Amino acid sequence: MAQTLSNELSGYNSTPVVKPSATAAYGARLRRYRASIALASQVFGTGNEVILAYVPAGLTFAFGVINTDTSLGTSTVSIGTPATPAKYNNAAQTLTATNTPTMFGAVGQEEQAALTGVEQIQMLVGVANLPASGNLVVDLFFSTPT
Repeated sequence: MAQTLSNELSGYNSTPVVKPSATAAYGARLRRYRASIALASQVFGTGNEVILAYVPAGLTFAFGVINTDTSLGTSTVSIGTPATPAKYNNAAQTLTATNTPTMFGAVGQEEQAALTGVEQIQMLVGVANLPASGNLVVDLFFSTPT
């Protein structure tokens, strides 16, 4: 049976052996950045930005999880940076199911090099205002070299 090594293991069969790279998230540890938002605290209108985290340099994006106890109806949210609003979820998401953790992550970001500086991560509200009650939680997971 044919075998192919992943990109991270590409140096494993070479001479001398090149160990898998922890900076590429192989064997790395995860750090979680949690952002909880009480929707009743203010009006979150279309185009509003909610700052979720300030992630330090040296980390690599792994994935995110978003959850809400209230349907967001037709509202959409994008997770990204001020320069690239949907950098981490690749497209605006509609969340109508409640208490259902939903993973997100753009493959292009999972394969990127580690951050070179502090990155402000935000949620951008699109299409319609968020509901005036309930809670929203966004967990961002980043790899750190061992």
